[in-house]
Amino acid sequence: MKLSEINRKYEIIMESNEPQHIKATKLARLMTDMEGLFSIPMLKNEEWESKNRKVIALYRKISRSRVFGE
Repeated sequence: MKLSEINRKYEIIMESNEPQHIKATKLARLMTDMEGLFSIPMLKNEEWESKNRKVIALYRKISRSRVFGE
């Protein structure tokens, strides 16, 4: 799966009328998919991030979009 496909899935989730907790679950699943596809390290790794700027930018965008508690 390419970053453009992941971004498209992200946009679909965000534009949906689903409750926030459903969106948060789907976004978490998308993040898990990215972790496997791009071998995103569990701990912050400056070297990895500098080599994968677009990947980590999208990953963080997805992470920041999750809303909890509704």
